[in-house]
Amino acid sequence: MTESYPTRPDRLDLGEGIRWTGEHLVLTDILSGRLLVAPDVPTAPLRTVATLPVPLGAVAPVAGFPGTWIAAAGTGLCLLGADGSAHWLARPEANTPLPMRMNDAGADPGGRFWAGSMACSVAEGAGSLYRVDHDGTVTRVLEDITIPNGPAFNADGTLMYLADSARGVVCRYSLDPVTARLGTAQEFLEVESGSPDGMAVDAEGAVWVALWGTGTVRRHLADGTLDRVISLPARQPAGVCLAEDVLHITTARVGLDPVGPYDGGLFSVRVDVPGAPAAPYRPAPSLLAGLPSYRADVAARRSG
Repeated sequence: MTESYPTRPDRLDLGEGIRWTGEHLVLTDILSGRLLVAPDVPTAPLRTVATLPVPLGAVAPVAGFPGTWIAAAGTGLCLLGADGSAHWLARPEANTPLPMRMNDAGADPGGRFWAGSMACSVAEGAGSLYRVDHDGTVTRVLEDITIPNGPAFNADGTLMYLADSARGVVCRYSLDPVTARLGTAQEFLEVESGSPDGMAVDAEGAVWVALWGTGTVRRHLADGTLDRVISLPARQPAGVCLAEDVLHITTARVGLDPVGPYDGGLFSVRVDVPGAPAAPYRPAPSLLAGLPSYRADVAARRSG
């Protein structure tokens, strides 16, 4: 068991969606709608790079366009331009009987974006999982989820892990990397205390899982066997990612009374098995044509 302490001064209300892009460590403070970057200096405060007027669950970089992101935000999915503009692809959770919001999300190795939704009231089974294809088409692929977290993917994109935090279960799905068709859900992990939250898959196919409410992050082998436990002085671990051999962990202070000195902090722990950078979203060129920042970039390339 390893224990770590945060070095940055920031304390987030609901730190989530942490990703290593290969160049930058990015994360969100969901309820404030902020996209944050962690500077290379480990003691430096986080830097806000975008703020939306709606909750911001998670992002993935857009391949070939630095500073452009695809985001699960508010009641749908959007592209965030380098100039801060938002180009909405779809708002599938708008105008629903229950107020809804997007939660965690991520891209698969094939370049599609997957994002979960949940009821703001955490109503049982109200959430869904959506897939954004290369052309921007948004499809609901799973229903009857309460609090979706992940999804996380193995290196070749043939497996997807998805947690339903409210039900204490992580399921594993086979995934066709060509058609994006999901197989039948198989239970990978069920927890007796706490809630499985953000996840990351390392180079050996083991799954790191943040366990909300327990102050721990756990590594499970591909067969589900518990391999390692990291203990934190923060009660609500929420998101994890691997930047080579460093595991970065977000935590939350929302709902805590009293709030501890490290709740909401960002933690970093060295591990034995590395992980790859987060996969980017790979859009069809026609999809980006509506972004002012894309048109400006094309114009600059042509004039150069």
